[in-house]
Amino acid sequence: MSPQPHQTTEQQTEHGKALKRVVKRSEHRHIGRVDRDPVALLAGTDAGRVERLVPLKYGRMLASPFAFFRGSAVLQAHDLATTPHTGVQHTICGDAHLMNFGAFGTPERQLAFDLNDFDETHPGPWEWDLKRLVASLNLAARHLGLSAAEGDDAVSAAALAYVYHTRRLAQTDALTQWREMVTLDAMYEATRDTAARARLQKAIQKAQRRSHEELLPKLGNQSDGRWTLRDEPPALFHIHSEQSLFSSADDWMRLGHWTELTDHLYHGYLAQLQPDTQALLARFEMQDLAFKVVGVGSVGTRCLVLLLTDGTGAPLMLQIKQANPSVLAAYVPGPPVATQHQGERVVTGQRLLQASSDRFLGATTGPAGRHFYVRQLRDMKLSAEVETFDAALLSRYGALCGRVLARVHAKAGGSAAVVSAYLGKGEAFADALVRYAHAYANQVEQDYAVFREACHSGRVVAHTDADMAADFSV
Repeated sequence: MSPQPHQTTEQQTEHGKALKRVVKRSEHRHIGRVDRDPVALLAGTDAGRVERLVPLKYGRMLASPFAFFRGSAVLQAHDLATTPHTGVQHTICGDAHLMNFGAFGTPERQLAFDLNDFDETHPGPWEWDLKRLVASLNLAARHLGLSAAEGDDAVSAAALAYVYHTRRLAQTDALTQWREMVTLDAMYEATRDTAARARLQKAIQKAQRRSHEELLPKLGNQSDGRWTLRDEPPALFHIHSEQSLFSSADDWMRLGHWTELTDHLYHGYLAQLQPDTQALLARFEMQDLAFKVVGVGSVGTRCLVLLLTDGTGAPLMLQIKQANPSVLAAYVPGPPVATQHQGERVVTGQRLLQASSDRFLGATTGPAGRHFYVRQLRDMKLSAEVETFDAALLSRYGALCGRVLARVHAKAGGSAAVVSAYLGKGEAFADALVRYAHAYANQVEQDYAVFREACHSGRVVAHTDADMAADFSV
């Protein structure tokens, strides 16, 4: 069970030591019961998506086992439900694979490195986040053509970093845990390797250029002083245009104009923001609204870009993204967690887990009762370019993600002392995760083979971005 509130560090430590007798660390090597139909489980997540975009989701997943893993969080959630865990539960990310970590600008314009995707956030065992991370690292190593030993090294680096930083944070007070932040500038100052410093400096400069001012000319056109977003289906399109991928029967099509959407979405969002953010947004005027396809697993869920400008013409782009129930909800141990608004679930989880969250983060409800959350679109955001990684960089990146995940869990759960005492100072837990990651990556490859055959047989319809874009080409 999770520690009781207001336990002393000493009491938490004793609790953690006692857990070793309940769940041996070596037991974390087990991948759970995997006798299920992966295609049927995936299809169960398609309800409510834009129908014509579902084949695009599957087309992106078909690219590789690594891409398939990114889009199939429901499968691992199902499998984790039958794996051993300590019973220490709190809000977790729910989809902590390596591509859901990255750099972004904080409200103070620091470049933080942190988790950056919270669609699946939900209370659950802390082990589940870590197991999703290490499985992704092993799959990334295979995707890059690295050896089995090099994949194991990346997993071990992540696990050992998690153990070390959980132990370090367990020795600090609550406010210190809450304030901790990993920034690219601090990483640069702490790095002595010349090549690594050069790579970090390049990343910092690249992120600093990723502003809305830089992005707008790539997405929009200006005429008579007013900006409109440019249709480039399937990635970006206006809902009520000839380029739309919405069916005529969709309830949004009956609205007639994008301002009828914003009458619900934007004004509902404004109403629940802090007064200072409301005052800031009052200086902006809405210019345009378009549908933007993002990610892999999110393809087909309703995701909008709202373009605003202030009196100087400077842009602000907000992403309004549909929030469905977390894939973890059906599988986490214990009684079901009551969630009244899925957008608020995402917003609350992000604020709890991130070291510093977007000033414009908020929730809202659409005209048909769908739940959404709002955040800035790609503000100084930087993701890992995994295709460029060698074995050494994959291990360093794994260690960085393990460090961040330790901070995330210490902040959200307040049980770092429990977890640290359970993990101990040796490598037993890391060795178990190496075995888990290897075995689960094998399972993902098997699931991918089943999925690929379903695509070839016609059971699943899959289209690539290029296939769908060709439908709109002259």
